[in-house]
Amino acid sequence: MILFPAGFVRSISLSLAFVFAAVGGSAQDAQPAPGPTSKPVAAPVLPVWEAKLPDFSESAYRYAVEQILQEWERTNGRELKPGAKKKVGLKIYTDSGPGLSTPFPLVRAVIASLEKRGYPRESIFLVGLNPLRLRLTGFLPSFSTGIAPFPGHPVYVLESGKFYDPAWFYDSPLPARFDPITNDRAVEAAADGKKNTTLEEDRKSFLATPLFVDADFWINLPVYTDHPVLGVNGALVNATLWNASNTFRFFKSPATAPAAVAEMAAIPELREGWVLTLASLQLYQFIGGPYFNSLYTLSEPKLLGSSDPVLLDALMLERLNAARKRTGFEPIGEDETRMLDFAQQLGVGNRKTDTAQIVPVGGAN
Repeated sequence: MILFPAGFVRSISLSLAFVFAAVGGSAQDAQPAPGPTSKPVAAPVLPVWEAKLPDFSESAYRYAVEQILQEWERTNGRELKPGAKKKVGLKIYTDSGPGLSTPFPLVRAVIASLEKRGYPRESIFLVGLNPLRLRLTGFLPSFSTGIAPFPGHPVYVLESGKFYDPAWFYDSPLPARFDPITNDRAVEAAADGKKNTTLEEDRKSFLATPLFVDADFWINLPVYTDHPVLGVNGALVNATLWNASNTFRFFKSPATAPAAVAEMAAIPELREGWVLTLASLQLYQFIGGPYFNSLYTLSEPKLLGSSDPVLLDALMLERLNAARKRTGFEPIGEDETRMLDFAQQLGVGNRKTDTAQIVPVGGAN
């Protein structure tokens, strides 16, 4: 069951349960089910725009990003301009650490296109999860120089605990303290800084509200790696498990992680504002992820964009598997990619790559 603020209630057959605790809602209202068994909800067929990059400079990214945004606007009959909230969010990826994070030139290119559409600098914010990895990858100022790479743009650090709303959380019975060494701080943040937490608090993963409460819309900027539990770490995971508190428990749970990602991605409020995913192929990793290992990375001069995160992940899964086969590694199997099946079943997108509409845009500048 999904409970919405202001008392709206909709139900859907899910493997775990969403709880948006608000007026008339509580964690007890949702009960886990054995698996996604609802009749498949057909998602609309959406294009994947592909822009070739002459290099990975900011100017190359600016041209490619602008072409994709214009195609999105033409396709949807809507301009990506300031609305009632007058803010826009960018969900960056830094969680593989230095060497494998959202490219700075891409972020600057997206910012330039948004400023061109009327958003002032201070209204374009960046969202990341972990303060140390944000600093090591350069998105937060270094302690030695204090120089901010994106001056004037707020950077929201989710693990600070300042950007979670107690009215919005994902409820799962999976124990929160699955890995005490890496997870205790996340549990503490999710429970308002308390050292000792209740079982009810340990069940909750609080959602980062700036993207879907404070922004007119938001753009996802993932980096792709393989993942031992989820198969592929990209658009879906960057928007969900890297975008909420107390989620380390899912990263080690093949039984619940795929459903958790799919269900979180299916939140109507999150999906409504998630207009686009832009994925640079400047660097992606085909084995050993999500930890960065330069021995297993590839690079292609391309930028992909789509409103269908499932299809993007499925297309990148094919690339990861092709690279694994070439280098003598086993491909990522069907059992490891249930996340894509579950997300398709919940109407988040389509995973069938054989019917994908790959639309070349722009061309090299």
